[in-house]
Amino acid sequence: MQISAGAGQAADGSQPGGPARASERTAGRVWRAVRTNKKAAAGAIILAIFAIMALFPGQIAHDNPRAFAYGRSLGPSLHHLLGTNALGQDLFAQTIWGARETLIIALASGAASTILSMIMGIAAAYLGGLWDHGLNLITDILLVIPTFPLLIVILAYLPHGGLVPLMAVLVITGYSYGARQLRAEALSLRGRDFLEAARVRGERKPYIIFVEIIPSMTSLIMAVFLGTAVYNVIAAASLQFIGFGDPSSLSWGTMLYWAQNGEALQTGQYLWAIAPGLCIALLGAAFALLNYAFDEIGNPALQRVAARRSRYTAPWRIRAKRAS
Repeated sequence: MQISAGAGQAADGSQPGGPARASERTAGRVWRAVRTNKKAAAGAIILAIFAIMALFPGQIAHDNPRAFAYGRSLGPSLHHLLGTNALGQDLFAQTIWGARETLIIALASGAASTILSMIMGIAAAYLGGLWDHGLNLITDILLVIPTFPLLIVILAYLPHGGLVPLMAVLVITGYSYGARQLRAEALSLRGRDFLEAARVRGERKPYIIFVEIIPSMTSLIMAVFLGTAVYNVIAAASLQFIGFGDPSSLSWGTMLYWAQNGEALQTGQYLWAIAPGLCIALLGAAFALLNYAFDEIGNPALQRVAARRSRYTAPWRIRAKRAS
């Protein structure tokens, strides 16, 4: 159902022309969705734990993660909670410090991919014509080509490996799916009354795109960001595991690389491979679970389910509060 321009509202109820107010409304809806959805709340808690690990690794792990100063292949103990690897390095310290680079890859490359998806999807859909055909052709080509083999080929021909080239390749090759989703949504909004009103007022195209269209697609944009972050975490760890990264860096992917080189599973050093692998799985699960909140915002059917769930749980909460 379209909402008239006279009501002064966009498709999701936000106020066009008032991006600050729209962002406040969206933040409130996201908070309510995370708070009421158990899966999204669990994802937010897991992500918060990893964020604390990335922000304060020295306060959590006191050993030097790069130091070859301990006994080799030691089991878990009070001094080394996860033991040490075959090189004499503390595995707990490496796991804690590895969260920082892994989160940087997930958040920075995910944000950059989402911005590129917005440029290639929303702008192309609204501008139409040759812009739409040209940008959509590039997106379709990247959707057809298998992404992971393409990543390997590109990184194999780069002269220097490292974090920045890895993230750049992830951004360039990982935006296409999100761009297709945003383009479809932007096409559905292009004929809405509030956009027609903006055009009648004489607003320029950049203003309409950034002030009118994008705020009305916030939940979908965040869903695209979380989905891209999940993909980038797994893809980056996989590429580092097979050697397409900086082996001297501290991340969970490079921990798996050295665990493979040190034959961790064959020599009984299971925690050397299990600890980073489990952290990668949990981080990916955190982003995926958090995405339930944005699915609930953007999907009207899920909004009705959430409303029924809140009505059913409200009387129980009132009785529990009275009993306490």
